[in-house]
Amino acid sequence: MPQKFIVVTGGVLSGIGKGIFSASLARILKDSGINVNILKIDPYLNVDAGTMNPNQHGEVFVTEDGYEADLDLGHYERFLGIDVSRKNNITAGQIYLSVIQREREGKYLGSTVQIVPHVTAEIKERIKSMSGDLLVIEIGGTVGDIEGEVFLEAVRELAFEIGRENFLFAHVTYVPFLRTTNEFKTKPTQQSTQLLRKIGIHPDTIVVRTEGPIDANSLYKVALFSGVPRNMVINLPDSPNVYEVPNILHSLGLHRLVARKLNLEIRDNYTWHYPKSFELLKIAIIGKYLGTDDAYKSIIESIYLSGSQKPVIVDAQELEEMSDDQIEAYLEQFDALIIPGGFGRRGIEGKIKAIKYARENKKPILGICLGMQLMAIEFARNVGGLKEANSTEFDKNTPYPIVNMMESQKKILNLGGTMRLGAQKTIIEQGTLLSRVYKGQEIVYERHRHRYEVDVDAYADLFKKPGEQGYKLTISARSDFVEAIELDEHPFFVGVQYHPEYKTKVGAPHPLFKALVDVAGGNKI
Repeated sequence: MPQKFIVVTGGVLSGIGKGIFSASLARILKDSGINVNILKIDPYLNVDAGTMNPNQHGEVFVTEDGYEADLDLGHYERFLGIDVSRKNNITAGQIYLSVIQREREGKYLGSTVQIVPHVTAEIKERIKSMSGDLLVIEIGGTVGDIEGEVFLEAVRELAFEIGRENFLFAHVTYVPFLRTTNEFKTKPTQQSTQLLRKIGIHPDTIVVRTEGPIDANSLYKVALFSGVPRNMVINLPDSPNVYEVPNILHSLGLHRLVARKLNLEIRDNYTWHYPKSFELLKIAIIGKYLGTDDAYKSIIESIYLSGSQKPVIVDAQELEEMSDDQIEAYLEQFDALIIPGGFGRRGIEGKIKAIKYARENKKPILGICLGMQLMAIEFARNVGGLKEANSTEFDKNTPYPIVNMMESQKKILNLGGTMRLGAQKTIIEQGTLLSRVYKGQEIVYERHRHRYEVDVDAYADLFKKPGEQGYKLTISARSDFVEAIELDEHPFFVGVQYHPEYKTKVGAPHPLFKALVDVAGGNKI
């Protein structure tokens, strides 16, 4: 049987949930017994998402093999329960870079290198290299964007070459509700579909995104003017819980419609489960990227999938201007704190103040990457008496560089894809809180994204091994670097150099987040 393809495009505006729809559709097809793979195409010219600002683009998601990706790959992993890789993401930057390199190497035998056929051929080869009986392809951006046209042309050509019967095109579009006239306006969707048809792609199904349920007459208009059968026009209104979307698609029978169109044999073994009862806990992320909640997407979802309400993002810069008494009055409302990763000195002193409060008041706290480094700095300043302790990232002239750039990073000039990235072997010290969190596992593989490390050798007086006495930071995990620290005289004061949020799946949240939620709820580990 030839490989089958579902191509998901977007219309009217961006950010309407193509990634959630693609992941949800892939999930219900996986539960229908189909060997599904998934691919995200990003039309931007960046080679990867590694250098992109989280305030503009959302978080950078890191895969097991150390690829810095768009946050939609996080949706794919959480919904499908799989680990994706760098092959599951294509960017325009990757494609053009590859074509230019081939041209410089003389691989085109003197041809004039053009968008068609050379760039489209490169895209098609990348798509055809993907495994799976069914490949779901999400094309980022919106139909009509200049940068996305070459990818739409490539999938149009591919459908022609492989056979249109092996392709299903799903167009996810937005229908606004005009309150002044009390009606849904389908014209933008009609025009978006017409744009797609002019390119040579006729959608097989249209997914109508709305704020609330749409009326049947409006859906009929979408079907009529788009030339799509009415039963293939489905409505997906906003849902307070994105993990309900697979249930909605399954109840609409979308898996059966897809199977009929692509001539697939399916069996219904739907196993989708996610937490539906939540602890009424108030957990704060002490953050600095406030342009969008997507900047901390995987952390937010990890807390939610651990059975808690979604956390609140607190501006670290606001904490910088507060006194210790004001910090205590403000942060005591929270059941636990998270200090996430990040770059640059903005908001750093506010994060350190939050750490000091949590340490002194025994408030459960989890530090991630930069968060762990700041835990070490706070302890050095306020317990070790090294008042000017800092990271050389923020103060190159600090007399006490508790955190320093890794030796392997000091000669690297390029920023993209050059950090310590991906799954790294981590040895858990037995007899620690972290060991209990991991149920006694001695070796785990956790995903990393950092250039700086805590220097425990130069400041050995601040740290101790498990079981040693004294009010010091216990080193609870190691590799070639310090991977985790904790404080014995505290219910949950844990910092990790790695990013546990990237490994959370639906039904299997990372144990660190589950442990934080348990302790915040008054339980012991």
